[in-house]
Amino acid sequence: MRVLVVDDSNVARQLIVGILKSDPDIEVAGEARDGEEAIRLASKLRPDLITMDVNMPKKDGFEATLEIMIECPTPILIVSSSRVVAEVSTAMKAMQAGALWVVLKPSGPAQPNYDKLSREFLAMVKAMAEVKVVRHRRRMPGKTSSVEPAAHQVTPLPRPSSRVDSSAKIVAIGISTGGPPALQSLLKQIPKDFPLPILVVQHISDGFMTGLVKWLNDDPEIAVLVKVAVADETLRPGTVYFGPEGQHFGVGRRGKVLLSNAADINNFRPSATFLFQSVAEEYGAGAIGVIMTGMGSDGLQGLKAIHAVGGKVIAQDCTSCVVYGMPRAAVEAGVVDAVVPLNSIAEQIFRMVGYDVSLRPEK
Repeated sequence: MRVLVVDDSNVARQLIVGILKSDPDIEVAGEARDGEEAIRLASKLRPDLITMDVNMPKKDGFEATLEIMIECPTPILIVSSSRVVAEVSTAMKAMQAGALWVVLKPSGPAQPNYDKLSREFLAMVKAMAEVKVVRHRRRMPGKTSSVEPAAHQVTPLPRPSSRVDSSAKIVAIGISTGGPPALQSLLKQIPKDFPLPILVVQHISDGFMTGLVKWLNDDPEIAVLVKVAVADETLRPGTVYFGPEGQHFGVGRRGKVLLSNAADINNFRPSATFLFQSVAEEYGAGAIGVIMTGMGSDGLQGLKAIHAVGGKVIAQDCTSCVVYGMPRAAVEAGVVDAVVPLNSIAEQIFRMVGYDVSLRPEK
């Protein structure tokens, strides 16, 4: 497996190179010191994966990712040295441009748990290298690239007969690899007056949740409020709540946020399964579960709980997923009511809720 390492810091670059070379299955194909060199070497060397720094001269990680995904599509892992919100925003833009994931740059051997963190970094590199990426098309100046839309067959649900179906009480979303840009696309379609709260468990590396939430909130096309959930706060309609890092996230009594330090589920905390199980227990048939792009099967047991109490389950389809792992597990388990592409998930939610956008009052 051949990796191109991109970082303007010689110290950081050599640290990453050393970690990669410690694995006999990985070869360092080349090193780049700035974004322009990264683009050139990506085309020349055709690596299996690129580790990409964020802040670099000439072209930053976002600009380099954008060009590589147009010219020579390659799995890209963003490696950030900082949890500063501004840098996280650049990392999120790079994911929007086609990068697969973002991780915190490993520190030196003196760091506590260095061996453990190095093993986790190597595992992420190997996992991301297996992801099949697609070519992005160039857009007009000032806009990011985008993937050419694919044709999808969707079985439509009947149009709602009323504005709100009183049986629908909450929407819960579980998502992982490829999540930030997918959530951005989905939330752009949710109107400010959407009548239900939306709860999200997004697997992401430690230190990046605050920056992710700010990046979404700063998007002028997203009308709903996006926030990190706080223990015991009352859930409100038209608000998107993200589970905080390091704690399970769900719904407790009387529609309040439940946070828990219970043991990891499927090696995750927060876990989508915890979220889905909590909404199934609290809302029964009024729960809508949405499972989106991501590796593994986190969320499956919770979706089974929603299905068992008569709630509805939506899965993102294979074609529009960065990684069709979590949705595949739910589909194969037979607990999904609708399988739709990313650009149709909002409409499917509206129909299950009974929310007719055409009945919204004029602004």
